[in-house]
Amino acid sequence: MDLQRQVENLHARYAPALDADRLEDWPGFFTEDGVYRIATAENEARGLPLPVLFAQGRAMLRDRVASLRHANIYEPQRYRHIVSSCLVESVSATEVRSVSSFLVVRVMQDGQALLFASGRYLDRIALAPEPLYAERVVVCDSRRFDTLLAIPL
Repeated sequence: MDLQRQVENLHARYAPALDADRLEDWPGFFTEDGVYRIATAENEARGLPLPVLFAQGRAMLRDRVASLRHANIYEPQRYRHIVSSCLVESVSATEVRSVSSFLVVRVMQDGQALLFASGRYLDRIALAPEPLYAERVVVCDSRRFDTLLAIPL
């Protein structure tokens, strides 16, 4: 149960950071060489490697945040994540895998709220010195993506 609590605590800190627009905190949830990948359920099921978005390492994640803050132009928006409890499987003394479901509601500047994404997180989590994502694969149920896929899921 301690592993379950540690993993759920990591998830419970991740989503509110994104929802509160603390994007600069996002790379800190990953190991130094951690992988973040967004894929469609269809491609994931077929073993097709082409991701919708791919970043490897904190430096690349920081670059993504910098581009969101300074280079990309998109309508102001915010997210609200709803994340299920997770199924945790111990892989070794230093690593676990977890699966959880998510919904992301996107709230636009005019107040319009809509279901933006649904799917599951497939996580590989390094436990030491603290739980961090070694790999976070965001598997989206839909293969259609809004051009405003800007903020990390």
